[in-house]
Amino acid sequence: MIAFEARCSTTAMGIMPHRNVEQALELALSLDIPFWPQLPKVSLYEDMYVQASQNFPGIAIDFDKGRLSFDTARFEQELDGYFVKMDDPEAFALTAEYSAVFHKFLSKELQDYKAIRGQNIGPVSFGFKVLDENLKPVIYNDEARTILFDFIQKKANIQYRELKERNPNAFVWLDEPGLGYVFSGLSGYNEQMAKEDYHNFVAGLEGPKGLHLCAEVNLPYLLELGVEILSFDAYQIGFMPKEYAGSVAEFIKKGGIISWGIVPTDSTVLATQTPKTLAVILSDYWEVISESTGLSLHQIAMQALVAPARCCLKDIGQINTPDKKAGECQVSSVEEGIVEKAFVFLPELSQILRDKYGV
Repeated sequence: MIAFEARCSTTAMGIMPHRNVEQALELALSLDIPFWPQLPKVSLYEDMYVQASQNFPGIAIDFDKGRLSFDTARFEQELDGYFVKMDDPEAFALTAEYSAVFHKFLSKELQDYKAIRGQNIGPVSFGFKVLDENLKPVIYNDEARTILFDFIQKKANIQYRELKERNPNAFVWLDEPGLGYVFSGLSGYNEQMAKEDYHNFVAGLEGPKGLHLCAEVNLPYLLELGVEILSFDAYQIGFMPKEYAGSVAEFIKKGGIISWGIVPTDSTVLATQTPKTLAVILSDYWEVISESTGLSLHQIAMQALVAPARCCLKDIGQINTPDKKAGECQVSSVEEGIVEKAFVFLPELSQILRDKYGV
C-alpha cells in the first residue's frame, strides 16, 4: 500500500557518476523523494551488482577485471551453509563495506521528506549479468535462479526495513535493465518465464513494490508484473502508443504510481530541451492516455513522479556545465555536469505540471 501522494514530485535514478560522496548525497537530498546514490566511480563496492552479491553462494568479486564471477562447484559446496543462515535478516543486510554511501544516507535527517527510496538490482538483471565458469548466465541454472529470486527478495526487504526506520513512507525499487533481454529470441529465459517468476517474487516484497527500467520498454508487460510503482525512461519512447493507454490507465486506477523519466541525460539531447519543452512532451503522453481511456489528466498527474530518464556514467556528447561559485565542489567530469543539469530541470518541470493539472 502506497501511503504518500505522488503529485508530480521529483526523484531520480540510483546510479550517479559522482566521485564525491557528499556532493552526490547533497544532490539526492535536494529532491522531493531522495534516494541513496550508487557511485561505482568511487569504489567497485558501490556497483549495484557487487552490492547485491554479498553472501550469495558461489560468487566471487574479481577486482582485477572489475566484475563478479560464479563458480558452480563452489555454489554447490556453499549451499548448506547458505541454508543455515537464510532465516537471519543480517545475512542479507547491505553492510558498510559494500556501501559506505547507503550508511551515510541513513545518517542524514530523512524523516521530514514525503518519502525516501532505496534500490537493489533485480534478480533477472543479476542473473543475466553474472556468468559461470562456462560464460553462461546464472539465470539459466535452475537451482541458482530459484535461490537468486529468494535472495534478492530478502535483500530488498531488509533494506526496506532499514529505510522505514528513517521515514515511514520508504520504498525500494528493483533495478531491472535485464528485463529488456527476455524478449530476445536468443534468450533461454523468456518473457513468460520471467513474468511467472516475477509475480511470485513481488508477492513476497515488503512495502510498496517498485520496479525501475531504463532499457527499451514494453510498458504493458512491465505494468502486469504485480508492482505498484513503475519507473521507466519515458523520454526514449518519443510518443505514447494508443495501445499502451489501457494498461497505463488500469495501473493508475488501481492506485499505481508511475515515475516518468522524462529529463534526458545525454548531453546532446539535453541541450535541446528546457523544463517547458519537456512538460509539453509529457503532457502529450498523458493526453493520449486520457483521450483513449477517459482517465482524467488530473488523476494521471496525481499519481506521477518526474525524474531524469536514466543514469549517466558515460556520455556520448559534451555539455557546458554551469559555473560553480567559489568554495563549492568543482564538477569533476562531463557526466556529473549533465546529471546536475538534469536535476536542476526537475523542480521547474514539476511546478509547471502541478500548476497545469492542479495537483
